[in-house]
Amino acid sequence: MEALDRLASLIERYAIVDGTHETAIPRLMLVRSSRPTEPAHAIAEPALCLVAQGRKVAMLGDGIYRYDRARYLLVSADLPLIGHVTEASAERPYLCVRLGLDRTLLSSLVVEMAAGARPAPTGTPPGLMLTPVAAELADAVARLVALLDRPSDIPILAPLIEREVLYRLLTGDQHEQARHIAMSDGRLAQVNRAIDWIRRNFAEGFRIETVAAEAGMSASSLHEHFRAVTAMSPLQYQKRIRLQEARRLILAEGRDAAQAGFTVGYDSPSQFSREYARLFGAPPLRDVARIRSDPDGMLVA
Repeated sequence: MEALDRLASLIERYAIVDGTHETAIPRLMLVRSSRPTEPAHAIAEPALCLVAQGRKVAMLGDGIYRYDRARYLLVSADLPLIGHVTEASAERPYLCVRLGLDRTLLSSLVVEMAAGARPAPTGTPPGLMLTPVAAELADAVARLVALLDRPSDIPILAPLIEREVLYRLLTGDQHEQARHIAMSDGRLAQVNRAIDWIRRNFAEGFRIETVAAEAGMSASSLHEHFRAVTAMSPLQYQKRIRLQEARRLILAEGRDAAQAGFTVGYDSPSQFSREYARLFGAPPLRDVARIRSDPDGMLVA
């Protein structure tokens, strides 16, 4: 697809070293990796991830999502994912655009499109979806990134092209998923309120009834719909958030394992070490030493 070739060229121009790069365009990030990476844990926020070159795998619960030039990834909630680049080389690096989804802008577009629009979506969508890349979407994303060549145009034209990108999502194969993200009163919105509460209070114990009340759901309904979106229960989600935050504290702030475990809510150092090793494949000290020996091998976006 010509638009994806153009997009790959643009990403290479502005992401000249491996890593995740913020841009002058709000919510737009460029990702590059010149080699396959180790599985990395991260919290993915609602976003469109469009690959221009290479291939990546995202894992959520038991689900495996492979995306490349043919399929983009749409994230509809704050999800603790495991992701790694599976196809990349120095000659043909992995190149990807990540556009964070502005729910307010998405909602305003849904309202503008209301006349003659499809009925409101029902049910609870999964938090991750793969969709074939349409030429119109790829072209709009490429034109958005091309604005980096003309910084003075960004304040005026970037919002217009971003609206076009979101319009393509709302009218494409994944239109129901995109409309769920825009809704403020659907099941996805309720689950997102529960997710937000857990993320703000992850270090504290909670009763499922408390989170259900925050979401405006019954406890049984929360369990059902929370699992549909995140592929895990609220308590499993809390545990994943705790362990990922503990890893960050050890890596970025130099906390020892016991301090990090206590900070994120663990009373028992041995339990913390066991659960940490179960998730990351090694106890804290060995895991952190491995990451520090090869920091470029862990691409988190």
